[in-house]
Amino acid sequence: MNLIAILCFIGTFIAYILGKKLYQKYPYTLLAPGIFVPFVIILLMVIFNISYDTYMIENQWLIWMLGPATLAFAMPIYEYRKVIKKHVLSISLGIVVGMTAGVMSSFYLAKLFSFNQETTYSLMARSISTPFAMELTSNIGGSVELVILFTMITGVAGVAMADMILLALKLNSRFAQGAALGNSAHGFGTSKAFIRHREEGVIACLTMVLAGVFMMLFGPVIIRFVVTYL
Repeated sequence: MNLIAILCFIGTFIAYILGKKLYQKYPYTLLAPGIFVPFVIILLMVIFNISYDTYMIENQWLIWMLGPATLAFAMPIYEYRKVIKKHVLSISLGIVVGMTAGVMSSFYLAKLFSFNQETTYSLMARSISTPFAMELTSNIGGSVELVILFTMITGVAGVAMADMILLALKLNSRFAQGAALGNSAHGFGTSKAFIRHREEGVIACLTMVLAGVFMMLFGPVIIRFVVTYL
């Protein structure tokens, strides 16, 4: 039994509870638990020289819990199924275009910085929520650890810039705003969408889950095609 690993688990649990209360009192983007708590944990790990492997000994199951948490988003989707049926074509097209754009932009970014194959595949798989991205990257030869990092950075960046970008685009439709958040910022974006409006959150849920399913089915083919022919 590793005492430091156990303390890391307890610290993570307490930090999340305190971080959530802090965000409820001061609802600023940078204080959101998904942003602020990891920053504090990383800072403490650097200060006390705690390795990633040590931290993950007792915390790895938290990553596994992302799968059931993602499936829990199915409840509001079921409640708004009539709205979804009405916009099924636009949702489908948005997901296909969004995922394809995410894969291609990641590929050219990796090419620009001369990333190796493992890093490139991991970056290209980061356009969906973490549970789907982990499974996808393991099937194409990427790194699970890297794709978790890339996916979280994508989500945090999306939430941080969401309000500014949506305002600049002048999207008045809550449907469009929710789809944009779910498609681009995954779980972080969905949480942000629910804070903005319930309908936005539901659409963000739907696009996030369907984008994950789409990439699980077609992602390996799309990624290998882009890498081979572009």
